[in-house]
Amino acid sequence: MDNRPIGVFDSGLGGLTVVKSLCSFLPNENIVYFGDTGRVPYGTRSRETIETYAKQDAAFLLSKDVKLIIAACGTVSSVAPDTGKNLPVPYFGVVEPAAKAAAKHTKTGRIGVIGTTATIRSGAYEQALLKINKRFLIRSVDCPLFVPIVEAGWIDDDEVAMLTAKRYLKTIKDFDVDTLILGCTHYPLLSKTIAQIMGPQVTLISAGAAAAAHCVEVLKENALLCAKENNGTHSFYVTDRPDGFSKTAEIFLQQDFTGDVTRVQVD
Repeated sequence: MDNRPIGVFDSGLGGLTVVKSLCSFLPNENIVYFGDTGRVPYGTRSRETIETYAKQDAAFLLSKDVKLIIAACGTVSSVAPDTGKNLPVPYFGVVEPAAKAAAKHTKTGRIGVIGTTATIRSGAYEQALLKINKRFLIRSVDCPLFVPIVEAGWIDDDEVAMLTAKRYLKTIKDFDVDTLILGCTHYPLLSKTIAQIMGPQVTLISAGAAAAAHCVEVLKENALLCAKENNGTHSFYVTDRPDGFSKTAEIFLQQDFTGDVTRVQVD
């Protein structure tokens, strides 16, 4: 048994969707969340900058004595996959778990991927999927406006979200996919809108939920699960003013937020 916390980092607050799934799968685990809100977004940065930020984010979580680190940021997972090398704890991003989940669910082998511009440009999801099955047919589209739409709270039946999603998803819909990877942890909050556009025949794969499910496996394999009687505690750290964090966190967690938020510097 290991009661040290699970560490989760993201460029902003989208990684809270991973926290939400972790709380569902592992309610007794302690979690430390780090959101680099002072330097968001990562999706428009250079590879070198993203790699630097990712290393700093992981180092901060290690300073909190975490037992495992999840890069909940799709951009980091895609552009800076080597961040976890030489770390003293297990580390993984959202790409591999999401690709495995999509491969498991697809029946036609036609898979769509949406993500930030940096994520799609990296080709990471295509590489991960084709590594599983070279016969997969993949169509990828970057959706840069989805992140600000979600953080503005324009979700569910919002007209702006619907019109934007229709524009972005047309190419993928025309490609006749049966599975769609939501390759950014912000995107599950638009799943209702996306599902309405894509239709019931398309399975949506949340990269965050897939990463959380993979976390369960890694903890079991490495004997890192906490004691069953442990009452999970959650700590939140950001690099910009924490004002308004609670309101935004409630959007991502889809429940009342009662945790403490601390502002830190990591550079």
